[in-house]
Amino acid sequence: MIQHDMLGDAPTRSAIPLLNFEPVADDVRAEVLAGLSGERKTLPCKLFYDQRGSELFDAICELPEYYPTRTELAIMRRHARAMAGVIGPRALLVEYGSGSSLKTRVLLDHLVDPAGYVPIDISCEHLMTAARTLATQYPHLAIKPVCADYTKPFWLPHFEDEAPAKTVAYFPGSTIGNFEPADALTFLNSVRETCGPGSGLLIGVDLKKDPHTLHAAYNDADGITADFNLNILRHINQEIGSSFNADAFAHYAFYSPTVGRIEMHLLSLRPQRVDLGEGAEAEFAGGESIHTESCHKYTLDSFEALAVAAGYRRGNVWTDDRNYFSVHYLVAAR
Repeated sequence: MIQHDMLGDAPTRSAIPLLNFEPVADDVRAEVLAGLSGERKTLPCKLFYDQRGSELFDAICELPEYYPTRTELAIMRRHARAMAGVIGPRALLVEYGSGSSLKTRVLLDHLVDPAGYVPIDISCEHLMTAARTLATQYPHLAIKPVCADYTKPFWLPHFEDEAPAKTVAYFPGSTIGNFEPADALTFLNSVRETCGPGSGLLIGVDLKKDPHTLHAAYNDADGITADFNLNILRHINQEIGSSFNADAFAHYAFYSPTVGRIEMHLLSLRPQRVDLGEGAEAEFAGGESIHTESCHKYTLDSFEALAVAAGYRRGNVWTDDRNYFSVHYLVAAR
């Protein structure tokens, strides 16, 4: 379960210990079969994130149409000192869905004597690449990555020598919006239980706004979001040996104001059957869709109500000047 990734060039740490809960192919196959066997076909959005998918998402974050990343980053840069102040010294920072850890650097630069950093990501290769980079930039910071599907049970690595004063979960990027409301409540409860009573939660939350702005953010002119969406099929092929032809599907995303969410789908361009391995297959009619992701948008009040229901106390909130995005700091009830 615990692996060591040799760094060599790191000035003070020769290895990064990896706690590995990476999903196995049988687990992926079971989730794919379950999602495609229903009347309304779905795939879990976590399967976007193999190495290629993570790279494509990093590219999406640089697009002019995609406001969330640059807006959240601007909030972080503007208010990182205040965020570090409410977090306090000697905190263990646990990042859910760490990706390239871009916003994390802003926070680490302002935290007072952090006890350690635990990045959690489902893509082991991307996770270790980011961990190596951070280890060279923060040579005195204890970094212990965890490769895991953070919606499933896992545990945090030990930091006996560092003796953290508290644990603070960090969940940037409005990924909370990918959960259906009931699942979001379950997830926030699991974060609170994993990090413990009195732990903190610093979380990014996308806010409701003009539907045209939302539509453009998920339908960029360069087609990178489309490639990201289609890559889920390529990733599944690699994981379970299925026969999806990405060229036989098309990206389709729209904002539904009645439920306040973006929906991403893959449309089958023709009638087709896909071999899913081990004797299973999925049949698609022309124009039939696979729902790959939802991105729920909140108001400040609706998200705070969700957080309170999950056992967190209302705390600080920071927004940009247009109220496009918000970053909340919450504390788990003791």
